[in-house]
Amino acid sequence: MAKMVTLKDLLEDELKDIYSAEKQLIKALPKMVRKASSDELRDALEEHLEVTKRQAGRLERVFEELGSKAKAKTCEAMKGLIEEAEDMMSEDAEDAVLDAAIIGCAQKVEHYEIASYGTVKSWADRIGNNRAAQLLDETLQEEGDADKRLTEIAESMVNAEAQSGNGGSRGSSRSSKKSSSKRR
Repeated sequence: MAKMVTLKDLLEDELKDIYSAEKQLIKALPKMVRKASSDELRDALEEHLEVTKRQAGRLERVFEELGSKAKAKTCEAMKGLIEEAEDMMSEDAEDAVLDAAIIGCAQKVEHYEIASYGTVKSWADRIGNNRAAQLLDETLQEEGDADKRLTEIAESMVNAEAQSGNGGSRGSSRSSKKSSSKRR
């Protein structure tokens, strides 16, 4: 790795990390969708998967704005967050409890991304690359929106169902829901 001399060097290095994070998340979100039993949560995760794919493409445009090639550098933080989510999803839990856990794991991811995008947006502003800063800000806003939606789903139903134990089967078993969601 070349020595980082300027803020632009640091920005490009951090963008490689974020690019890796987005690519890892694109692979991980479908697993979360399959494990979710709440229709609202499943819809939110499926929608965010599509948004995440667009965000990866937007990062490629940011790299172009900076005059460098889009390249990923393994994001160890995202790797750890995804491993934690996979461990949590492998637990034996009632549907609503698992949904609450999925939301918690997804929000950890969102908060990491919000911090990351806020930082690189600030650096892009500082080096005077307004277009890169605009693109990064667009993603930052989307990450905030995703976090708010997850909070709404948790607070409007999932957490109460998990607390009371009333979200255990919701009319059908997890395996039949998995089968029906595969047929979509």
